[in-house]
Amino acid sequence: MASILVVDDEIGIRDLLSEILSDEGHTVEAAENAQQAREIRMQYQPDLVLLDIWMPDTDGVTLLKEWAGAGQLTMPVIMMSGHGTIDNAVEATRIGAMAFLEKPIALQKLLRAVEQGLSKPAPKSRADLVAPPAVKAVPEPPPPLIAEQSFPLDRPLREARDDFERAYFEFHLAREGGSMTRVADKTGLERTHLYRKLKQLGVDWGRSGRKGALAQPSTSEDGPSQT
Repeated sequence: MASILVVDDEIGIRDLLSEILSDEGHTVEAAENAQQAREIRMQYQPDLVLLDIWMPDTDGVTLLKEWAGAGQLTMPVIMMSGHGTIDNAVEATRIGAMAFLEKPIALQKLLRAVEQGLSKPAPKSRADLVAPPAVKAVPEPPPPLIAEQSFPLDRPLREARDDFERAYFEFHLAREGGSMTRVADKTGLERTHLYRKLKQLGVDWGRSGRKGALAQPSTSEDGPSQT
């Protein structure tokens, strides 16, 4: 299970949330003010924080902003308040909080928010957004395509069409490694129609350079069975 930090200046709220989350199998640390929250966060690196907005020394929104600005918002944070406003919720979300729970917190809402928070990646801090790590792009190797084709247009339509279809099927056979199942799927043809078309065009198919497979169909998964 997860490690969760509960930050609230009311001992009754801390104890209740700690008991509920412990019963769910989580490891819970509790802090009554922002300074304790800072120390516990540095020591235990919690997977999720439940953070009260109204606290006597430093309020929760200010602490959240501090973590975000220092690049320390490496865990999901759920804000809590019994006197919160829409403005508080919007500001906390803008800074990086993932949810806002209003006190008194219903059990199902609490557990659902915790579950959702633990299933999502941690929010990016402002430091990450300002200076993201440089990532060198590695180009993907090109697929094994056939040579580029040119089609003279000063000839009968049937001949030009046959040349185009031959190049078209050779392209897909090369890209799919000779798999007739995948070629049929890519080209949208029934396999029996595909075999007939390849034979008509004189296109050889097969893996590992096998030739003449149309003349002597195999019984493999990519060839028709003999009847």
